[in-house]
Amino acid sequence: MSDTFPTVPAPIVTRVNPGDVPADVVDRLRAGAIVAPADVAVLDLTGPGAVASFQGLLTSDIEQPGDGAFVYGALLTPKGMIVVDGWAGRLGARVRFTVPREGQERAAAILHRSVPPRLARTVDRTADCAVLRVAGAHAVAILGAAGLPAPPHGHAVETTLGDVPLEIARATERAPFTFQITAAAEHQGAVMKRLVKGGASVADAAALELARILAGWPRLASEVDEKTIPQEIGYDEIGGVSYTKGCYTGQETVSRLHFRGHANRHLRGLLFEVDSPAPPAEGWTAVMEDEREVGRVTSLAWVAGADRWIGLAVIRREVAIGAVVRAAGREARVVTLPFDIPAVGPA
Repeated sequence: MSDTFPTVPAPIVTRVNPGDVPADVVDRLRAGAIVAPADVAVLDLTGPGAVASFQGLLTSDIEQPGDGAFVYGALLTPKGMIVVDGWAGRLGARVRFTVPREGQERAAAILHRSVPPRLARTVDRTADCAVLRVAGAHAVAILGAAGLPAPPHGHAVETTLGDVPLEIARATERAPFTFQITAAAEHQGAVMKRLVKGGASVADAAALELARILAGWPRLASEVDEKTIPQEIGYDEIGGVSYTKGCYTGQETVSRLHFRGHANRHLRGLLFEVDSPAPPAEGWTAVMEDEREVGRVTSLAWVAGADRWIGLAVIRREVAIGAVVRAAGREARVVTLPFDIPAVGPA
């Protein structure tokens, strides 16, 4: 890749091991809600041309939904390969792009080099902002019990907690979290305290990772490598790409694949056998079917309570749903996404 589109690092396998997420936290995802700090960077693009400039870079449409839009998408190379993904919130003349921490420098580089200063300027707000994510089946009820507004899916609002300014954004239905709350870093504790009072359980980054894997949501540097295009990791299914908006960087490749072809590999779930004598091997990413390598394991997680391993893998399209493969050295069944969150404990 060029200097304008910095290189994506070699992929790693994200792994949530036994003990990282206790069974009671899994149950809160299924029948309650958790709140946890997100390991993300926050970049603000501000100025009269912020929205139009960002529209010309992002795979999703941030103009059509209007002010208050909150959408997921990616910035691509001219050849249509993902450089960084994230959630973009539009409020007034500002677009706030929340990206994985490992994509911070790449996102900032693209914005600085692609957007003329006379139109908009990029400000890194990561050190100033706390970003909390609320996940779980009852997240909406818990936000209401905490006395905070719940915007519609795909929208963001500005509000206050006492005299503390907040931005509350609600993700799309398939997302691994329901709400993203952004506040000044010094107010993180106060916001979490209010959410706990409303019924949320405090969790950590590992719980958010488990929620992401259960949702079948891609992660930069795991599901996304330097040659990944959006359709290979489910952007059509999760609403990460628009085929009706105007031009953006990399659109030609993405549109041509959508209208005239198909992706040769897809993001799939792996359901490992419960009676396997050992966990999926570390450092072994191959997915094999009939002695033929058909993909790579990208994420693995132990689901406490259900007491089984699940995973994500990028697999060749000809591997059928329901096929039994060997992934990371263990037998697993290929399944559609998202996973069902299992009940924990007695029914």
